[in-house]
Amino acid sequence: MQQSLKITEIFYSLQGETNTVGLPTVFVRLTGCPLRCGYCDTAYAFSGGKRLTIDDILKQVDSYHARYVTVTGGEPLAQPACLLLLNALCNKNYQVSLETSGALDISKVDDRVIKVMDLKTPSSGELEKNRMENLVFLTQKDQVKFVIGDKADYDWSKMICEQYQLAEKTQILFSPIHHAISPTDLADWIIRDNLPVRFQIQLHKYLWQDQPGK
Repeated sequence: MQQSLKITEIFYSLQGETNTVGLPTVFVRLTGCPLRCGYCDTAYAFSGGKRLTIDDILKQVDSYHARYVTVTGGEPLAQPACLLLLNALCNKNYQVSLETSGALDISKVDDRVIKVMDLKTPSSGELEKNRMENLVFLTQKDQVKFVIGDKADYDWSKMICEQYQLAEKTQILFSPIHHAISPTDLADWIIRDNLPVRFQIQLHKYLWQDQPGK
């Protein structure tokens, strides 16, 4: 019997974040997450969803004729069969990225997958869930994302980058929480401190506000 996963939605849009921002991408949003971050904008993916086999998921993804696929959530790695889905997508020659909280083990993720790991800042309320041992599994093609809601988050993120010498290991993304902090303030702090990070704004929030499936 083929493995299946609970899926909240599969949709085609522009990538709103990461280093492929603006590129047409198929998003596969898995259902469920063990975290409850204060800034979460996908709480609708915590429950519900529809169970689909991996073949069914691949057929839907194929129908969009895209080059890029992002597997996201929720927390996609909360479903063990996510690893099989990632492998299957890579075997079909998609450029595959995984958006993960970093709270679960990433060591078994297919090496071909671009891992985008979200380290939880203090204002998330889930700081203790960070699995720092995951950092050793990141390479220069991967990315660590810090979602920043205030100056304390920024200072903590800067400290972590320095402590773990992240700029030597992987790409770093600093992203302001939408409507919680001025993007200009965050940009000014990064410039002032000359940080080796990429500033990013969630493009989809400006194009489609908070509509699911965009």
